[in-house]
Amino acid sequence: MLGLRMWTRTVPLVGRGAWNREQIHTSTATRSQPGRLNLSGIYPPIATPFTAKEDVDYCRLAENLQKYAKMPFRGLVVQGSNGEYPYLTEEERVEVVRVVRRSLQPEKLLMAGSGCESTAATVQLTEKMAAAGADAALVVTPCFYKGKMKSGALIQHYTKVADNSPLPVVLYSVPANTGVDLPLEAVVQLSQHPNIIGLKDSGGDITRIGLIVHKTKEQDFQVLAGSAGFLMAAYCVGAVGGVCALANVLGPELCELERLCLSGSWEEARVLQQRLIEPNAAVTRDLGVPGLKQAMEWFGFHGGTTRSPLQPLTEAEIRQLRQDFSSNGWL
Repeated sequence: MLGLRMWTRTVPLVGRGAWNREQIHTSTATRSQPGRLNLSGIYPPIATPFTAKEDVDYCRLAENLQKYAKMPFRGLVVQGSNGEYPYLTEEERVEVVRVVRRSLQPEKLLMAGSGCESTAATVQLTEKMAAAGADAALVVTPCFYKGKMKSGALIQHYTKVADNSPLPVVLYSVPANTGVDLPLEAVVQLSQHPNIIGLKDSGGDITRIGLIVHKTKEQDFQVLAGSAGFLMAAYCVGAVGGVCALANVLGPELCELERLCLSGSWEEARVLQQRLIEPNAAVTRDLGVPGLKQAMEWFGFHGGTTRSPLQPLTEAEIRQLRQDFSSNGWL
């Protein structure tokens, strides 16, 4: 059955220069006119630090969280692709969320990745993420049987998850990793579900993002850009924020790009966006999580090693990564 939680959250409003805030309060008392959790803002999909033995390094995670707490993020995404969630056990995935929630300021949102290959497993893990303190569930498309993941199967999957989730559900389409692009017609139909509140779209097709915003405008459905490389363009067509790997490294700069877009400072936003494209591509499409973790080390965060079978960067890849950042003025 649908679960409704009580939350009090702050959301960034349009403003020039200052980070204005507005209190949003929703409770079971407003169930007859349910308000949806406001997702507007920038989220880093945080990395999972590991020890030399590839155990989760909770001490270094806590140190990263202390630094992120000083940045004007809307919240954090935990156990997304950049958290190496496919390589963590279920117990580790839940424990990381629990640790982050204990460190995270109450006004910050915690979006937890709870997607699994089966519908039943996704429901069970979503319930555990709720108990660990998550505010919303980010549910990636199942993909092992990708040839069978057509609209009907995906609509049924997400509907069952949302029907049984104690958390608001955010759809997660990342075709570069899954090979499954959540069809437009499926997104439009699922947007009508009262417990499905948005979509993180990492595909980078701005036409598609704009069309989703247009076709779901009556549903209070929120679209988040899944990459910093097209964040400005996504804002232009109606996205409300972004879940951006690069925010793990250049968090203040991504928040500044958000501010510029919301305040209509498009020329300044364009200049900043252009400087972010190459480093963003380096830590996502080109080098992935190993590149992101290396860049985090350069900017004072704990990135460290990846978990096997992901491999560290070669010397040539490290040189190229540094060039992508330095040539745009970040190093």
